[in-house]
Amino acid sequence: RVQLVESGGGSAQVGGSLTLSCAVSGSTSSSNCVAWFRQAPGKERLGVARLATRYGAADYAVSVKGRFTISEDRAKNTVNLQMNSLKPEDTAMYYCAAEPSSSACSTSFLPRSFSYWGRGTQVTVSS
Repeated sequence: RVQLVESGGGSAQVGGSLTLSCAVSGSTSSSNCVAWFRQAPGKERLGVARLATRYGAADYAVSVKGRFTISEDRAKNTVNLQMNSLKPEDTAMYYCAAEPSSSACSTSFLPRSFSYWGRGTQVTVSS
């Protein structure tokens, strides 16, 4: 079983940066695909970035490509999301998710593809 704990959320100004961290504990074989999703109030949960940890292959939503970077810190067992050039529309609750099968990183980027979830961390971007 995998446990995921997000941290690093908070408030930032437009154009600023934040780094989110997802601490992954438990079976490493259950987290071959780790992703970040976000959900704004009243809206659906959307994929932001995902990482096939075995291959180091990353994938991004169009809305964040070029601004966000997902990476793994194996020494700390974390998957991080570096967010730069933040916009008001980046305001949301951000969730870390993991799935044992790396195929979750190559199929449709949907919440139903992931079995394990963290509780989320809030990101608020204001001008």
